[in-house]
Amino acid sequence: MQRRRWLGLALLGCVRTAAAQAAAQTAAQTAKPDDDAVRRGRVLHFPRDHGAHPGAAIEWWYLTGELHTAHERRYGFQITFFRSRTGLAAQLQSRFAARQLLFAHAALSDLGAGQHLHAQRIARWSGDPHAALARASTADTDVRLGDWTLQRDDDGGRSRYLTRFGSGGTQAFELQLQLRAALPPLLQGDAGFSRKGPDEAQASHYVSEPQLAAHGTLRRGGQTLAVQGRAWLDHEWSDALLHPDAVGWDWVGMNLDDGSALTAFQLRRADGTRLWAGGSWRDAAGRLQVFDHDGVHFSPGRRWRSAATGADYPLHWRLHTPAGRFEVRALLDAQELDARDGTGSAYWEGLSELLDAQGRRIGSGYLEMTGYAGRLRLGD
Repeated sequence: MQRRRWLGLALLGCVRTAAAQAAAQTAAQTAKPDDDAVRRGRVLHFPRDHGAHPGAAIEWWYLTGELHTAHERRYGFQITFFRSRTGLAAQLQSRFAARQLLFAHAALSDLGAGQHLHAQRIARWSGDPHAALARASTADTDVRLGDWTLQRDDDGGRSRYLTRFGSGGTQAFELQLQLRAALPPLLQGDAGFSRKGPDEAQASHYVSEPQLAAHGTLRRGGQTLAVQGRAWLDHEWSDALLHPDAVGWDWVGMNLDDGSALTAFQLRRADGTRLWAGGSWRDAAGRLQVFDHDGVHFSPGRRWRSAATGADYPLHWRLHTPAGRFEVRALLDAQELDARDGTGSAYWEGLSELLDAQGRRIGSGYLEMTGYAGRLRLGD
């Protein structure tokens, strides 16, 4: 939900006005079968639905993973590209009209050094798929913000992704990765229609690509290191996600060592109680089990308080699902991404490990927690 996650479009403080939001809602209610509106029963078609959906209010491509070097130095990474329809300048013909905003968050967690580095970018986009500096193709995944890129092509019937991103200054790093899928895309929820609240309108189209085999290079501190590991990609688009009573969410995407993949999420009220939940389990052979709202329960454990934002995050969760009971434990406490001085709010998103009911490590992936540093706002 990401990353998710609803992840960060919520974090922008988008410039859509109340009138623009009303227009978007009306458009969604009168949508034709061939447009970008989110609705149950819409059949997803690939590669087109790997691409952008400019008619939808918000969208993101969220890539996370764990990497290691030949000497077992471990890193976590995330790169998330967001698209937000502003509802402005719809009638202007100028290629500078800010019909869409594209922005991105990137982070690197260096477990050995105990460091979490992050960066962000933002640009306006007129909707031109051939724009040089900022664009998002509608034909397939091909998103660009300057020299930060995420592209997909077909590799023998499976997805192959290429990405490049990094940060300059005192926290300089650059990652270049190639990632290959072993199975077809995982359609979350009801064939890709994923409920995010008690009302049908709170939903997204949600596609995951777990268990991506990753390899590439990490440049940092004057060195170029060969890295490899496993990654996870989420792609979601929506017109409305958060119920008025929701303040944020908790989400996990875990690649298990046996080739399985676990997704689980909950949306929280202000008092911390669960408003809505869901997720899925896919085994190494591709068999899928979808979790309903009543089947997923998060129980918080150890917490960490951010000195920067004052937010108090649970870094240890007990997770009950129809596929079993698990524990999720953060591998580094300080993995908060504080974007308040740029594209929006602050949230915690970091590399974590998955344990079974007996406390044995069985996988790793990313935990994301939003709404702890203040209620998230989606296009308000």
